[in-house]
Amino acid sequence: MRSRFDEQLAALKSELITMGSLCEEAIAGAARALITGDASLAGDVSALEDEIDRKERDIEAMCMRLLLQQQPVASDLRQISAALKMITDMERIGDQAEDIAEIIRFLGGRTGSECEAIAEMAQATIKMVTESVDAFVQQDVYMARRVVAHDDVVDGLFVEVRQSLIDMIGDRAGNGEYAIDLMMIAKYFERIGDHATNIAEWVEFAVTGVHKGESEL
Repeated sequence: MRSRFDEQLAALKSELITMGSLCEEAIAGAARALITGDASLAGDVSALEDEIDRKERDIEAMCMRLLLQQQPVASDLRQISAALKMITDMERIGDQAEDIAEIIRFLGGRTGSECEAIAEMAQATIKMVTESVDAFVQQDVYMARRVVAHDDVVDGLFVEVRQSLIDMIGDRAGNGEYAIDLMMIAKYFERIGDHATNIAEWVEFAVTGVHKGESEL
C-alpha cells in the first residue's frame, strides 16, 4: 500500500515540475514579446496559460485522490496540502504572464528595451519560479529560503524601473502612456516574484511543518 502511495506522490511531483516548466515558458515568452515588440507572441503565451489551467485541475484531482484513497501520515499531508497551495500560485503566475503579453499588444510596436531593468526583472522571476519548484522536488529548505531572499532583488529592480519611467516622462511628456504600460508590466513581474515566494514558503512548510513563523504542525 505504501509503495503505491509513494509512486503516486512521485507522479504528483512530476506533474508539479511540468506545471512549473509551463510557468517558466510563459514568463519567458512574455519577456521575449516585450523585448522584441512582437505582439504575435502574445498568442503563444495565452495558449500556455490554458495549459497551466488544465495542469492545475489535473494536479488538484491527483491530490484529492491521494487524500481520499490512501492513508497519508502527517508528513504526507503536508506534502499534499503544500502542493495544493503551490498550484494556486502557479496558476496566478500563468495569468500574470498572459496579462503582460496582452499589454504588449498595445505598445504600438515599441519594446521594453528602453527600460533595461524590466528585462532583468523577467530573468529574476523566472529564476525564482524554477528554484521554488526545484526546492519542493528536492525538499530543500535552504533553496526555498534563497528564493524568498531573492524577492528583494526583484523588488529592487521594480524601484529602478519606476524611477527610469519617471525620468522618461520627465524627458518627454508624450511617453506617458507608454511608461504607464511598462509600469503595469513591471508590477506583474513583481507579483510573479511574490507568488514564487509563496511557493517557496510552502516548500518550507512541507518539509518542516512550519509556515511563516507559525508553530510546528
